[in-house]
Amino acid sequence: MSGNILIIDDEIKLLKLLGMILSQENFNVKQASTARSAMTMLEQYEFDVVLSDVRLPDAFGIDLIKSIRAKYPHLEIILMTAFGNITDAVQAMKNGAYDYLVKGDDNEKIIPLVYKALEKGKDNRSAMVQKNHHQKGFETIIGSSPLILQAKKLAERVALTDATVLLTGETGTGKEVFANAIHEGSDRKKNSFVAINCSAFSKEILESELFGHKAGAFTGAIKDKKGLIEEANGGTLFLDEIGEMPIELQAKLLRVLETKEFIKMGETRVSKSDFRLIAATNRHLEDEIKQGHFREDLYFRLNVFEITLPALRERKEDLKALAKNFIAVFSQKLHLTAVQVTPEYYKALEKNDWKGNIRELRNTIERSLILMNDNTLDVDTLPLYSKTVSAERDSLSIRSLEKEHILKVLQYTKGNKAEAARLLEIGIATLYRKLEEYELR
Repeated sequence: MSGNILIIDDEIKLLKLLGMILSQENFNVKQASTARSAMTMLEQYEFDVVLSDVRLPDAFGIDLIKSIRAKYPHLEIILMTAFGNITDAVQAMKNGAYDYLVKGDDNEKIIPLVYKALEKGKDNRSAMVQKNHHQKGFETIIGSSPLILQAKKLAERVALTDATVLLTGETGTGKEVFANAIHEGSDRKKNSFVAINCSAFSKEILESELFGHKAGAFTGAIKDKKGLIEEANGGTLFLDEIGEMPIELQAKLLRVLETKEFIKMGETRVSKSDFRLIAATNRHLEDEIKQGHFREDLYFRLNVFEITLPALRERKEDLKALAKNFIAVFSQKLHLTAVQVTPEYYKALEKNDWKGNIRELRNTIERSLILMNDNTLDVDTLPLYSKTVSAERDSLSIRSLEKEHILKVLQYTKGNKAEAARLLEIGIATLYRKLEEYELR
């Protein structure tokens, strides 16, 4: 079992000796001689276990535990001291240490103890990933930049009401995550959150998906179908890319919003649905109105409470936190352990302008993990963020990134399309459709 170990000790000879011993056990070892340099390394690299001396030149190891555990709760910390002290040992355990060793007396215990701490640390990391995976509401929104905190604050306040919300911003900025968070923060959270992308369907199919239909309403309608408006009764309906909705359907949607009544395709009876609407768009709807593509009255009905989500390039201080989250999620998904991330990798991420926003970052991280060697993420695993990028990729357009990402996943699965679909989190039929669309079959 390999793992990433940080040793903190100001006795340089002992530091090098421990580093050599642990390296021979195939651990990835980093060393620090002060608390300050240790905290810097913890920022730059991913660790599973920390071995720290109690007496450091700039900190007391027992206090250092609290600082480390506060920022990195998954880490297990083993304290080492040349002076056995029961009081210190008790306080170390209270502060979150995994165990406490006396130098010299317990040297033979270090290796087996590190293995046990490593196992516990991996369990902690796995539990954190599971927790993050099952998080709901505003806990799923990652970042502490002023722009994202402002957007989050607005969303938290409007969630307590039943007001219609319009989420605006570039593609890939996390509009569905915000919509879901608003739903989870509302009184409707016990009922359904129903989402649909208005750009993904033709007018006829979108109308059927939204309003439902009776059997025989059109060719192929062999049985009654409940629409999403009806499914969202008591809950929330999220209409993504509403700027793409055909103008004929906009009039029908406006009537539903005003009356909470609708008529299924092929039926004359009026049905009712009490739902909260959240809409999203990456288009400037005022311009769409001027061009005759969007109804002004619907815009005013939608724009009760607008929240604009910032582009990733406007909140780059959140990039590392987002990247770490995706690394943890995809490491578990790809059954990877002890992934090491070089500081240069994070610096390279910061140099990109992320035109595809969080979605592009997510795809980039997954691609990097598939391509990495020696369990280390470095700049060689990243796409070329330079003027040498081919014209087809057009500054990393979403379409070209998706095509490249699908190719890399298929390479990773050695052509197994079922496994590739599972890793991509899409249906096998969707994968085949995309392969045909990108002429990859």
